[in-house]
Amino acid sequence: MRETKVETASGGRTARQQSGDAAESLVASLLESRGWRILGRNLHLGRSELDIVAVDPGPPARLVVVEVRWRRSRAFGGAEESFGYRKRALMRIGVARLLESGRAPDGSPLPRLPVAVDLAVVEPGCGGRPTARLYRNVLAE
Repeated sequence: MRETKVETASGGRTARQQSGDAAESLVASLLESRGWRILGRNLHLGRSELDIVAVDPGPPARLVVVEVRWRRSRAFGGAEESFGYRKRALMRIGVARLLESGRAPDGSPLPRLPVAVDLAVVEPGCGGRPTARLYRNVLAE
């Protein structure tokens, strides 16, 4: 089957991708307003993509990989439900590769902090304004 690329006025990004980008930007802004330092966004490590890599000042301070999930509605389930086994497995691989490299996206050494994976969920709220929830340590074993 041949793949068809959809060209848009926004640099080749579809409306769905643009919505995902907006959700990631919302989450990054919220984290920064809480004092987090964003080290990178949309890191591609093999087949894994890490949406946001940041430092949570804590206490305790942590190096956090944030997976952002968004939904326009709950008609087909919540965004939390879309964070299934396959995505979790890819996240584990991506985090391992990031730590193996020992480098932040800008090339600087990663901070030596405990590592966690958080899940940020973005959904429409009252009046169409998006709301975000953050679930901490979603891959804790």
